[in-house]
Amino acid sequence: MLKDVVVNLSGRGPLDFAADYATSIAATFGAQITGIAFLYEPVIPDGTLGGVPVDLIELQREENTKIARDAISRFEAGVKKGGVAGQTRQLDATFGGAATLFAQIARRFDISVVGQAQREQGATDELIIEGALFESGRPVIVVPYIQKSGLTLERVLACWDGSRTAARAVADAMPFLERAKAVDLVIVAEERKHDEVTGIRMSEHLARHDVAINVKRIAKGDLSVEDVVLSYAADTGADFMVMGGYGHSRLREFILGGVTRGILNSMTVPVLMSH
Repeated sequence: MLKDVVVNLSGRGPLDFAADYATSIAATFGAQITGIAFLYEPVIPDGTLGGVPVDLIELQREENTKIARDAISRFEAGVKKGGVAGQTRQLDATFGGAATLFAQIARRFDISVVGQAQREQGATDELIIEGALFESGRPVIVVPYIQKSGLTLERVLACWDGSRTAARAVADAMPFLERAKAVDLVIVAEERKHDEVTGIRMSEHLARHDVAINVKRIAKGDLSVEDVVLSYAADTGADFMVMGGYGHSRLREFILGGVTRGILNSMTVPVLMSH
């Protein structure tokens, strides 16, 4: 059961789609929610410290302060409207350090919620997603920027390939799966595999949790795995997705795998990921 949710707040734009969605999760499960707003330090290009006017640095600092405060104000208003118990924290951070700091904070929560990376400050958003996924040890829900509604679980799509990360994601998503009206366990494959990969045993496990499960095996064909999954989600009207977050380590830094990055770039529904 989810009792403690943390969300990364964004001060950009009139709405914070990730915060609104996270608040709806907290309302659904009767959970406490904490909003984290980063007050980013001014960005000074390398080698130009002496050439940047002090008043320009101070102006940037003031703008970043306003962004953080606006994010907190919107979040507090949304929490109050939703009747949810919530609190906020404003933290100083560099654009690069925010991801590690958020991941460390997320370790003390049941789940974290972040927004899909957008063009504006997209690199920072991507780092926070990667930090939450690979460094927190907790599941993370990534909310697409087109998301308008709160949490709905009419049809959940759970990706399955028999891997450790897929198993972790299904286990972490159990509170959502148990509430879902229908769950499609989707396997994308090119050839027949043994029962563990085809999902027969996993479907039996989920059935013991009273999860309404439907195993769907899809031929990959000439498409990428992410395109097959996203196409199936659109065709079936899925409103929530569960999948393992894949990546590889490069000099102790995790890099998103191709399928994971493809889903995050083109996602149309919220995705719960675990690593």
